[in-house]
Amino acid sequence: MTTMSFMPVLKSSDIEDARQDFLACREALASAVSATGAAPTPAYLTSLELPASTVPRRVMAMAVRYTLYVLERVAPGPGVEVRVAPFAAVKILEGPASDPHNLTPPDVIELEPWVWMRLACGVTTWAQEKDAGHISAVGERDDLSKLLPIEA
Repeated sequence: MTTMSFMPVLKSSDIEDARQDFLACREALASAVSATGAAPTPAYLTSLELPASTVPRRVMAMAVRYTLYVLERVAPGPGVEVRVAPFAAVKILEGPASDPHNLTPPDVIELEPWVWMRLACGVTTWAQEKDAGHISAVGERDDLSKLLPIEA
């Protein structure tokens, strides 16, 4: 039997910098929401993205990687693959492992970076994003709401 090793989502030397990038993204999202002056609607929240001038691509990438790193530690396992393209993917939760021929677990969740960051920061809920059609999920374990938001 061959043991496969996967590249970690985040190098240990980058964890603290990535955590700071996550906190910066969380602050930028919180500022954008509070700038509305009124209670933002679910439609507004699920469309909220910040310009690259506010959150540069490198900061977003590291923030996504940090949140997936934390998620991997909170809910370890091979059963669900969470993909936040183009930045990273992790396998979490107990359950059937990947088919050894294609390495894809039976449950796959795909999200855009801003969707993931809104969820990770607690700006939106899983139900809001799912209802808005922003989450692609295949399999029985297609709800990560109990694992969100991510604690820094």
